[in-house]
Amino acid sequence: MYNLKGRVAIITGAGRHNGLGEAMAKRLAADGAKVVLHDIGTLKGDIAPAHGVGQKAELEQIVDEIRKTGGEATGFTGDMLNEVDVADLIDFAVQKFGRLDILVNNAGIGYLFGPLVDMAQEHWDAVLGVNLRGCFFGIKHAAKQMIKQKSGGRIINIASQAAKSGFAQAAAYSASKHGLVGLTRAAALELAVHKITVNAICPNHVTTGLGSWQNDFMSRAQNKSVDQYLADMRARIPIGRPGLTEDIAKACAFLCSDQADYITAEAMNVSGGEEYH
Repeated sequence: MYNLKGRVAIITGAGRHNGLGEAMAKRLAADGAKVVLHDIGTLKGDIAPAHGVGQKAELEQIVDEIRKTGGEATGFTGDMLNEVDVADLIDFAVQKFGRLDILVNNAGIGYLFGPLVDMAQEHWDAVLGVNLRGCFFGIKHAAKQMIKQKSGGRIINIASQAAKSGFAQAAAYSASKHGLVGLTRAAALELAVHKITVNAICPNHVTTGLGSWQNDFMSRAQNKSVDQYLADMRARIPIGRPGLTEDIAKACAFLCSDQADYITAEAMNVSGGEEYH
């Protein structure tokens, strides 16, 4: 466990049970941080479907679970495609807890998959918008607050194995996550003078609620059963299993801690050895 007592963290896309955002929020809260959990809160057709986003009631349940274990937490709903919503999220955290020390850019679209030649512009724009532009909005407004505080900060962008390797049926997703690593590196260089570190975490597959949907989609695309698809996945991972939400939460907690003071501009693979460049 790392000592994050007194620090304030925002975790976007944290409104679903069995999600990466929930795991990271609960881990940072357990380490002593005051946490603001964000999600979009409402469904918006195939751009924000039930299997892909956190709704307000579920977000509030996760906040309550953190409070019941002694943590300090609150929730905020907003759209990462809307810069005003993102700026309001930062302001909300400061009004609630007095400052901002950590931003975890986790909100993303990982479900608008399919053949590149059939992809609608609306879907391409949504994936690039949330996964890349939304992270830009988060970095921009979080950094402004951290610079004002003059005490440094941590920004962690949740990228993907797809930030290092392309994946068939996921062209927009792969492009957005590759772009997110570039944004991470550029922001890290620019913000280092303010003692703000910026890093990315690149998980391989994690069977969250969304991950289960991905398993179903990709197994059908490859004409396999889900069991065979998962068996093939385990066979190519040296450690022999897909990732767990807590694997990503541990990496996030480390990057938020004082132990990572000298680490910035990195794209950390958390993949059991599947991805190593």
